[in-house]
Amino acid sequence: MPADGDRATIAVYERRADEWKAAREPSRLDQARQLARRVAAAARDDPEAADLPVLDLGCGPGWYAPELGPAVVALDAARAMLDLVGHEAPSAWPVQADLARLPFARGSAAGAWVCNSYVHLPRTSLPVALADLHRVLRVGAPVHLGLFEGDVEFATDPDDELPGRSFSAWSPEQLRDVLIGAGFTVDEIDAPPGRPAWAPIAATATRARTLPDTVGPEMRLLVCGLNPSVYSADVGTGFARNGNRYWPAALAAGLVSRDRDPHHALVHHGIGMTDLVKRATARADELSTAEYRAGLDRVARLCEWLRPGAVCFVGLAGWRAAADRKAVAGVQPEPLGDTPVYVMPSTSGLNARTTPTELADHLRAAASLADRPRA
Repeated sequence: MPADGDRATIAVYERRADEWKAAREPSRLDQARQLARRVAAAARDDPEAADLPVLDLGCGPGWYAPELGPAVVALDAARAMLDLVGHEAPSAWPVQADLARLPFARGSAAGAWVCNSYVHLPRTSLPVALADLHRVLRVGAPVHLGLFEGDVEFATDPDDELPGRSFSAWSPEQLRDVLIGAGFTVDEIDAPPGRPAWAPIAATATRARTLPDTVGPEMRLLVCGLNPSVYSADVGTGFARNGNRYWPAALAAGLVSRDRDPHHALVHHGIGMTDLVKRATARADELSTAEYRAGLDRVARLCEWLRPGAVCFVGLAGWRAAADRKAVAGVQPEPLGDTPVYVMPSTSGLNARTTPTELADHLRAAASLADRPRA
């Protein structure tokens, strides 16, 4: 169900939950059963996940919860919907909460069913919502997402039988990019070509052992690492090791005000974070040039969509492999699309040639580039 910012849509469901339910029937029971089978299969490889619940996010009246397994959390923003869950799914655990800010611990869920719920979020809010979903799922947890196809950024439908609700619709290509950026391996997006707008999209994905992007609209600066370390992926924060100097440099440069808190950096300072390659490795030299170039294409599309003031690549190796093998640190002569590019040295402790003061200076310069008016 909607984020707190869309109180109007929530209010519609609060007033008209019974009417909404009476006019519909569950149409994806087979897909819910398929997700339950995937969850059971994943638990065979990860016995610790066997006793964890499946999340039914934006559960509505709870139609699908009985199909999702023996332990299901039914979450919705509308209390009136949760009042209907007791009839449809008496064994589910009802939770009233914001879909984009899940009240669960890291790694506490074995899978997620999200059927026509993220459609009530602005598209620019979906990356952060998916990052939060990534946080609460165990590595390898399967996910099913139901959305709508089209090019709609959070608008009301004049023909809606329940007026006052807002919706977003996605192209399959953009949805794939957002899922990959959010740290999921995309298994399938069921959206055959030639279908009309508002046709259903069914996306199946798996929670990968990587970092999700923390990105959104109106970013001052997008910081792009080479790829997550396995350690960073496991703790959920980029540049997480004590020996890495990114966060001390970002604090010294005034870009952020909290150590190792990417969500706070995005919300309060407009500093987004992504990675050139999403695959986590022990060492950056395990990556291929093809991975860097494919990753750069994704980052370019991300910049075209969200339009940060500039993008700062941390570490010369990836930019040299993907874009310019002769590049030096500093402002790059060519933008990424129309986004200015700054490349700085690696913040790893292994890069002893660059001092902490110099790293902070590079971040200040990147922020200054971001603050310039675009031509």
